[in-house]
This record gives sequence, structure tokens and C-alpha cells, in this order.
Amino acid sequence: MDRKDIIKYSLSLPDTFEDYPFPDDNISVTMKHRDNKKWFALIMNVKDKIYLNVKTDPNYSELLRNSYDYIIPGYHMNKEHWNTIIIDNKVDVSLVKELIRQSYELTKKV
Repeated sequence: MDRKDIIKYSLSLPDTFEDYPFPDDNISVTMKHRDNKKWFALIMNVKDKIYLNVKTDPNYSELLRNSYDYIIPGYHMNKEHWNTIIIDNKVDVSLVKELIRQSYELTKKV
């Protein structure tokens, strides 16, 4: 899974779009809802690695961090509600998609 795959999957969710909110940064991208403009995924390049921030249920966040070494507390985010997935060749693609979908659902409400 790479950056393009994450964007493609995120755009497959209903009523979403990609946004480049940071001036002079055409690499970091937020995936947002059309209706409420809230973002449900942030894709960044940090130390030459792809970091994917997703919102998670606080009761599930700690379990994820303890179960997968590529999931850490949200990078520059509220650590209770956000996790960062460091995308590399050992990530479970189905888990990444599931977490993107969960983040999408958690941020869907206006």
C-alpha cells in the first residue's frame, strides 16, 4: 500500500475529496467529507516515511498501538482520538482500509 492507494481508497468512500491545505506543501493531503469539510485522514511524509493519521475510538486506540508496531499515537494530533499508521511493506492492508473507514464514520457527523 502506498500514498496513491490510500488516496484512491479514501475517494471510494461516499462524498469525499482530497485537499492540500498547507501552503507550499504538495505532498501532505487531507481526505475530507464534502458535507461537513471535516477530514478523516491525513497523509504526510515524515522522515521519508508515509504517515497516515486516522481518528479511532479511544477504547480501541491503545489496543491498536499495543498490537501493531507500525501504529503509534497520533503524530501532532490528539493522542486520545487519533493514531498514526506508518505505512511500509509490513502493514496489513485490510486493517488500514478498515481504520480509514472507521475514521470516515467517526468524522461523518456535522
